Amino acid sequence: MLTTTEVEDLLRLDAPQVLGALVRRYGHFDLAEDAVQEALLAAAQQWPEGGVPDNPRGWLIRVASRRLTDLLRSEEARHRREEAAGRLAPRDAFTAPPPGEGRAPSEDDTLTLLFLCCHPELSPAAQIALTLRAVGGLTTAEIARAHLVPEATMAQRISRAKQRIRGVPFRQPGPEDRDDRLAAVLQVLYLIFNEGYTATSGRDLHRADLAAEAIRLARAVRRLLPREGQVTGLLALMLLTDARSAARTGPHGELVPLDEQDRTRWDRAAIAEGTALVEEALAQGPAGPYQLQAVIAALHDEAPRADDTDWPQILALYDLLVARAPEPMAELGRAVATAMVHGPRAGLAEVARLEDRLAGNHRLDAVRAHLLERAGDLDEAEAAYRTAASRTLSIPEARYLHARAARLRR
Repeated sequence: MLTTTEVEDLLRLDAPQVLGALVRRYGHFDLAEDAVQEALLAAAQQWPEGGVPDNPRGWLIRVASRRLTDLLRSEEARHRREEAAGRLAPRDAFTAPPPGEGRAPSEDDTLTLLFLCCHPELSPAAQIALTLRAVGGLTTAEIARAHLVPEATMAQRISRAKQRIRGVPFRQPGPEDRDDRLAAVLQVLYLIFNEGYTATSGRDLHRADLAAEAIRLARAVRRLLPREGQVTGLLALMLLTDARSAARTGPHGELVPLDEQDRTRWDRAAIAEGTALVEEALAQGPAGPYQLQAVIAALHDEAPRADDTDWPQILALYDLLVARAPEPMAELGRAVATAMVHGPRAGLAEVARLEDRLAGNHRLDAVRAHLLERAGDLDEAEAAYRTAASRTLSIPEARYLHARAARLRR
């Protein structure tokens, strides 16, 4: 029998496929998501004690389908549209798949759902928010934190997005439409992976299932667009970053920073694949943000020791990255590289320029604390570590930051 945590992990993986199945058969994205959430809640309550069904996904689809049918009937009655009942019924008869039955890769509803959420009717911000919710399984609060906006604002954005794509056919876009949605699809996968690699909240530093799902979907997009450099670059970035995950935590789940990790625990097969993909991505056209970040990740992975890291080259790459995509977190990474090349005071000057854009973000405080410590300003560093710890919702990160502060006090 699975534990409650194991059941939650299973549900998180199945949720996008269940939602995709319902939207494909019924339409009504907004009502379908409500029905799926109720099915997930029922499973979370029943499975830990009663056991997981032989076909968990089929069980979820069956329960969600029944709930969606109830919602559709209620919608019909409320709007007095009995004549529209035929349009609101499922487009084809639904039968839950028998235990053990799989789905062919070409029928991957999650990939279709990914492109649906990035429909051109939606603004880029709405595309990203809706996909993180429907495909990534992130909560509204997690998505809001990733975008540095209030939770209520994000909830409204997601609700409006679901209404706008109501009735849109559930199918993958043709080649003529795919390019228009690609940038949003890649950014969403990038954010899903980041949330999996370093969870913004909770007891675990790493949500392996979420990172693995982002990598799986990136591979699927690359099969569709094998010559697109940004797709190849993003997959390379994910593999090169995820290769370090085994060394990022200690025996008790504590965070281990990059320069202290046991590099013999890094996944050399993933690094080799990622490095080959970087070379391929750079040959496919001008280097965009994902290719540049992948090269930075490769330089970290190829260094036998932290002291061997080629920081001047990394700083030069960050200069290019910030010039092409002036995003605050990229600029924070550049501040760290600046400190490693020109000293902590130079890095602190760069951090100071980001105060307004990253106000309240614990990562800014953590970087400032680290650079203050390197500069010898230990009292200020201790205070900055404690401020960073108070602002993160990640338990492992908070423990690490408190430990750094306590070490300085001693």
